[in-house]
Amino acid sequence: MGLIYRVQQFFHVLTAKPDAAEWERASQVLDGELAALFLRMLPPDQAHALRVYAILQDKGLTDQDLLAAALLHDIGKSVHRPSILDRIIVVLANQFFPRKVLQWGKSEPTGWRRPFSIAFQHPRWGAELAASQGASPRVVELIRRHQEPTASEPRSTVDQMLWELQRVDSEN
Repeated sequence: MGLIYRVQQFFHVLTAKPDAAEWERASQVLDGELAALFLRMLPPDQAHALRVYAILQDKGLTDQDLLAAALLHDIGKSVHRPSILDRIIVVLANQFFPRKVLQWGKSEPTGWRRPFSIAFQHPRWGAELAASQGASPRVVELIRRHQEPTASEPRSTVDQMLWELQRVDSEN
């Protein structure tokens, strides 16, 4: 995605709040501990997850694991909450230093590398949280892999779901 698109996306994030009707629609997929996990996310992350969920559902995708992963794919950001400045830094650095961003992302989430660490490691943290709260193995795998590069030809049902999740996530 280009820098202009990312800037527009960022400003949308600043004002995004989850809609009660959207949450009502999504609450059919998440219950108990998984719903509580969703509610731990910041409002802009909740709104993003609800958009991803709604688009997948509007496309006729009904697999409950895919829809649950759509709602929880960024739950790892609740472990170390990125600030607005953190998000700006990551977007800009990805445009100019993408290889360095990957390197910095492997470090501990402290100091100046914190934003990159959150961006890079939140899928693993999210998968661990979801697993600890009883999410199915497929939901856990989708969350863990939601930022991994995918093959051009999905080789399994999970790969196909991952491809759909990533495509909608990257556009929202």
